[in-house]
Amino acid sequence: MKNKQINTARGAALKTLDQVLQNGAYSNLQLNQNLKSSQLSEVDKRLATNLVYGVLQHKLTLEYWLAPFIKGKKIESWVKTLLLMSIYQYRYLDRVPDWAVTNESIELAKQLGNPGTRRFVTGVLHAVLRQGLGDVNAIEDPIKRRSVEFSLPQWLVDELIKQYGQPTADAIFKAVNEPARVSLRVNEVKTTIPQAIAILKEQGVEVVPSQVAKAGLVVKSGDVVNTDSFMQGLVTIQDESAMLAVESMTINPADQVLDACAAPGGKTVQIAAALDEKQGGSVTALDIHAHKIKLIEKNAQRLGVAERVHACQLDARKVDEKFEDGQFDKILVDAPCSGIGLLRRKPEIRYDKKLSDSQNLHEIQLAILNAVAPKLKKGGIMTYSTCTILQQENDGTVQAFLAAHPEFRLLKTQTARALKNARTGATLTILPSDYGSDGFFISNLQRL
Repeated sequence: MKNKQINTARGAALKTLDQVLQNGAYSNLQLNQNLKSSQLSEVDKRLATNLVYGVLQHKLTLEYWLAPFIKGKKIESWVKTLLLMSIYQYRYLDRVPDWAVTNESIELAKQLGNPGTRRFVTGVLHAVLRQGLGDVNAIEDPIKRRSVEFSLPQWLVDELIKQYGQPTADAIFKAVNEPARVSLRVNEVKTTIPQAIAILKEQGVEVVPSQVAKAGLVVKSGDVVNTDSFMQGLVTIQDESAMLAVESMTINPADQVLDACAAPGGKTVQIAAALDEKQGGSVTALDIHAHKIKLIEKNAQRLGVAERVHACQLDARKVDEKFEDGQFDKILVDAPCSGIGLLRRKPEIRYDKKLSDSQNLHEIQLAILNAVAPKLKKGGIMTYSTCTILQQENDGTVQAFLAAHPEFRLLKTQTARALKNARTGATLTILPSDYGSDGFFISNLQRL
C-alpha cells in the first residue's frame, strides 16, 4: 500500500484495519491515534469507527463471503482488507447506498495501488453485487456454522457450548457482536451521582444510571472524554461489570489494600475512593511495567486520590521481596486473563487466542494467588476477578487455590444491586448476554 495520507473515513478505517490485522496493533489505540491525526468531521469519525469495529467483529463471516470471489488469486493484505470492508458496508450498513461504497472503494484502490489493483477491485465488487453473498446456513457442521456466522474461532464456539450449554452460548455469541456501550463511574470523592448526571447534561452528555453497578452511568449520547467533568476527574470511563469487583470488596476507610495487578489503575482509584488517608487507609498498586505505573499515578492524580495510592513496579509473584506477611486487610487480584469477556470492546483478540493460552493463564493466575495469599491478615478478604468467561480461568482457578489452601474459605460474592443473587454458587459470573456489559468473573476468599 502506498504510504499516502487519505483524509476520508474509509481511508482512515482501511489504514487502521491494516495496522491491526498485519501488525497486531490494538484496535482502540490505533484508531484513536489515526483519528487524532486526521482532519475528519465527527460524522466521518463515527463512520470510520463503525467500519473498523464492524470489520473486526465480522471478519470470519466476511472472509467466508469473499472467498469464492478471490479463489486462487494472490492479493496484497490491504487489498483483501479493502474488499472485506466493502462487503461489510454492503451487508451491514443500510444507510449507505451500494454505488457509494463501490465508488469509494475503487477510488481507494486507485490512490493506494496501481491500475491493475483498481481493475481487480472493480471486478470483484461488481461480481459480488451481481452474484450476491453465500448462505452461512449451507455449512453443515454446527460448530463451523456458528464460527462463521458469529465470527468466532471454532475452539471458542466449542468451549462455550460445552461450558454453558447451547442456548446460553448462542446468546453469548450474539451479544459479543453488538456495539459496546460507553459507561462511566462517578467519582464520589469529588461529586454525587445526581450532581454528575446534571453536570454532564450541561456539558452535552446524556447518561442514565447503570442497572449493573451502583456508581455507574451509561452514556446515551455525547463525547465524554473532552468534557470538563472527565478532565477534572468527576467521572472516569470504566465498564459496568469491571466496577463490581471493588464493589464486592466492602472496603472500610482505614483498610490497607493491595491491588496486585493494577494497571491501568481503574480499580485502584475505585478502591482509593472508599479509603480515608486521615484514618490511615491506603492502596498499594503493583504492575510489572514502569510506564503503567505512571499511568496509575496519572489516573489517581486526575481523580483526586493520589494521597491514598502507592504505585510500585513489581511482579505480583514476587511480593515476598517487598511486603510482610499479614500486612493487608484486603487484596484484589484482578488477574491477567484471556479477556474473552471483552470481545465486544476488543473484537480482534478473538482471532489470536488458543485454548492452550487459557490453560497457561490459569497457571499464572494460581501463582499470583499463591504468592499474595500470605500477605493477607487473618479474617481478611482476597478478591479474585477476571474479564474472561472461560471457567478454567475462573472457578477452575479458585477451586485449585482452595484445594491447596485450607486456611481460606469461599464467601458468596455480593454486589450493591444484588445481581444474580438467586444463583446456587458463591462466585459471580456476568456474561456479555446478561446486562449488555462486559463479561466478568468475581470471587471473594476469606483467610480464616
